[in-house]
Amino acid sequence: MRITEAAGKLGMSPRMLRYREALGLLPPVRHQGAHRRFGPDELSAVAQSVELEKRFDVSPAELAFALRTLSEPAVAQAVRDLGLRIGRLQAPRRALDFEKEKALRLLQRRTQG
Repeated sequence: MRITEAAGKLGMSPRMLRYREALGLLPPVRHQGAHRRFGPDELSAVAQSVELEKRFDVSPAELAFALRTLSEPAVAQAVRDLGLRIGRLQAPRRALDFEKEKALRLLQRRTQG
């Protein structure tokens, strides 16, 4: 089906559907003549993205960025670094750090006792 019909079925404007496509929230499939045809897979993907946006109270652009962080390791690392810097994330404890802290606690007990 063409974009106008698909948008109507999804309860949104063709412009919003094009916006979602530009953000990468649709499967990347185009047919002859460069006109996008919407089938069950495309409609399902849009419906799923709308449901996620509502459930997690995010915009289409925020959802698109979240997908980018999952697919691009450099973006994920940059976001993780920012999260650590602003205190929204905690650095994962490494096994070596845990063992070091355990050894220090044992030494403290011995010097106190």
